[in-house]
Amino acid sequence: MEDDSVVLPGRPGRPADPGGRAAFHGSARGCPYRRGPLFACRSRLSAQSSRRPDREGRPMSFVTTADGTHIFYKDWGAGRPVVLSHGWPLNSDSWEAQQLFLADNGYRVIAHDRRGHGRSSQTWHGNEMDTYADDLAAVIDHLDLTEVTLVGFSTGGGEITRYIGRHGSARVAQAVLVSAVPPLMVRQDDNPGGVPIEVFDGIRAGSAADRSQLYRNLADGPFFGNNRPGADVSEGIRQAFWLQSMAAGHRNAYESIAAFSATDFRDDLAKFDVPTLVIHGDDDQVVPFEVGGKASAELVKDARLIVYPGAPHGITDTHKQQLGDDLLAFLREYDA
Repeated sequence: MEDDSVVLPGRPGRPADPGGRAAFHGSARGCPYRRGPLFACRSRLSAQSSRRPDREGRPMSFVTTADGTHIFYKDWGAGRPVVLSHGWPLNSDSWEAQQLFLADNGYRVIAHDRRGHGRSSQTWHGNEMDTYADDLAAVIDHLDLTEVTLVGFSTGGGEITRYIGRHGSARVAQAVLVSAVPPLMVRQDDNPGGVPIEVFDGIRAGSAADRSQLYRNLADGPFFGNNRPGADVSEGIRQAFWLQSMAAGHRNAYESIAAFSATDFRDDLAKFDVPTLVIHGDDDQVVPFEVGGKASAELVKDARLIVYPGAPHGITDTHKQQLGDDLLAFLREYDA
């Protein structure tokens, strides 16, 4: 059997790592969370009090959306709220370094698992940006958050961008796009500098054939820049990427490829009317700098662009301290 490979965009003469094939990942009928008698179905939890103690006795929290989807979130610290939206195909655990750092520095930091990812419901439908944005709105409204700083990494950058485009900025104080997919990733007639559709078709083929190996190849190669000379990304970081990715539903992660690659966010960015920070590495092999951060900063009025020289896509892990410091400085500008 031939190996379906994925070639992600890279710089000329610097090829990105290939992807792989994907494994079957099903769900139990009726209650996809039921694994055995010790695990209760989330649909039996009250929509008003979807909270249960975790092993440390602290609450695990869920918001129930209008279509009955349970969205898991972590709520750490106290102060003005910061909401973090994660990348594909990860979950809120990918934000832990920034969530802990900002909470320790006087902010209330909320990070949720997108539907179909992590501990949230693996819905059959709704794996597109409008619904992702509505789910984000459900979390913000449920917690009655105001003066929020929205921070979106990669696909999460699309989520917060569509949130502002769809729900406005009445609750929003600031926005931050980190290695984010807007304004539009895929190449088309009015976006000639975009990434060829064949790249995303290759990722879909890898996901359908052997998604476990696809995630391993992404983590071991282009996502963290581990395919670059002199790179030294720990095995723990790479395995955490694989573990989080495999927690996403197969259909959810597959359909999200179209959501992050083919959604046009240009009209949404035009609606930004809050201070906006754009952070992007200039050696991003997943969302190329010229396609993502550079283009978004040009479309948002008065946006500030910070470029991390030589940095890869996954700067939430490879540049933890630098990213935390830049986020904290931006937050404090509003609070000054």
